[in-house]
Amino acid sequence: MQHSTTESGAHVSRRTFLALTGAGLAAGWAVAGAPTASARTASVVPAGGGHGHGASAQRAAIGFLQAATDAYPAVNTGARLAQSYADELGLFSTAFVYDNALAIIALLADGRRSSESTARVLGDGLLHAQDHDPGYADGRLRQGYNVGPYTFYDGTPQPHGFVLPDGSANIGWQFGFLGTAVGDMAWPGIALLQLWARTRDGRYLAGAVRIGEWITANTWRTTGLGGFSFGVNGANAPVPNGSTEHNIDCVAFFGMLRSATRDKKWSAAAAHARAFVDLMWEPTQGFFWTGTNDGVEINRDPVPLDTVTWAWLATRDRTFRRGLDWAGSALATTDDASAATSQLPDGESLSGVTFSTASLTSTAQYNGITVHPQGVWLEGTGQLATALLDRGTRGDRQSADRLLTQVRHAQDVLGAGQHLGGAVVDGGVVAASSLLDTGFGFGYFQVQHVGATSWFVYAATRTNPMTWLRRS
Repeated sequence: MQHSTTESGAHVSRRTFLALTGAGLAAGWAVAGAPTASARTASVVPAGGGHGHGASAQRAAIGFLQAATDAYPAVNTGARLAQSYADELGLFSTAFVYDNALAIIALLADGRRSSESTARVLGDGLLHAQDHDPGYADGRLRQGYNVGPYTFYDGTPQPHGFVLPDGSANIGWQFGFLGTAVGDMAWPGIALLQLWARTRDGRYLAGAVRIGEWITANTWRTTGLGGFSFGVNGANAPVPNGSTEHNIDCVAFFGMLRSATRDKKWSAAAAHARAFVDLMWEPTQGFFWTGTNDGVEINRDPVPLDTVTWAWLATRDRTFRRGLDWAGSALATTDDASAATSQLPDGESLSGVTFSTASLTSTAQYNGITVHPQGVWLEGTGQLATALLDRGTRGDRQSADRLLTQVRHAQDVLGAGQHLGGAVVDGGVVAASSLLDTGFGFGYFQVQHVGATSWFVYAATRTNPMTWLRRS
């Protein structure tokens, strides 16, 4: 996930820069204790106790993804999207399209009929969002949507689910999640292609093609460093930044589109993205620069994790294999409850990797809480385990198993008593072991998260989400 800049020069992330066109962004960085979306108290998944190992932990994770999809049964009876975070984050019923794309692929990787059924529900939700945008008919997806009722911090009621009474998609206007970013298009495109491959339902392929056409029509850059630019903000104004991560996403997505449609234009699009990615590779140290703020100069600080994990998964190019070793060393961290800024329960310790080189030294605060420089980013830890298993060189399986053991432990001991739509939920993986700063203007919290849970499922099932899935 790469950062952008506002007109004032402030750095923001893929998931937060688009919110600057709306109000109340700071409210999205709430901590445990934020108001829940409803007064329901029945457990969605039985809470308490460990999830064990292997299949039982995977089933618990899938149960969380299904609970996130079904969190508002009174208002969502058809196509819908999954709430991204437990209520305690304070983003209410926000459903980010990136997280939903990950959930679709994870549910398909699980392989059970009930999981595939839930994946189709989410895929239909993405198609509904494309077909029923309140402002555009060009195949775009917004950064996030509202999927259930809540009352905003300023007292404004939000009474609806994902589909508004007039049939349009309930875009995330109150937090300003209105823009469209390339990465937030490419991942849903990959998910729709995976659904098409599994079901042969042509609607999913058509939706993926529309996404590809939006990206190439709106963000193809021929000047400076080239590649695909960041996207558009909520006012539909182009954002000039270029993200290494987004272009890696495009390499995978356009390659899959070429395979699905046999249209050579997608090969050209994949090559265009790959040229940008190659420019960002730092061969001496074995990592990628984050991208560019203006399309001309390379942004060299900080250096994130996900570019190296995703570059391997998207390309399997031996040139990039060293990136996984760099990440496993340079971004390794251990969170211990004895540290002053740790939020782990007493006596606990958890190891994995963090978000970026800046995360390891940050002293930032969110809502008055100081970040923990040794916090573990659980989504990234799942990414690294997934990539190591996919690479499969000597010692990779053992390293991945150690990381998976840590994620399972986090699944057991962190996030207990949290909620989705007001109902107690269990089985999800929290975003971070303790509050951490990414170095890109936003943080991750100890809150159950669809994205982190999905990457755990990929590692548990040895699934590369950026290539065609094997049928279970």
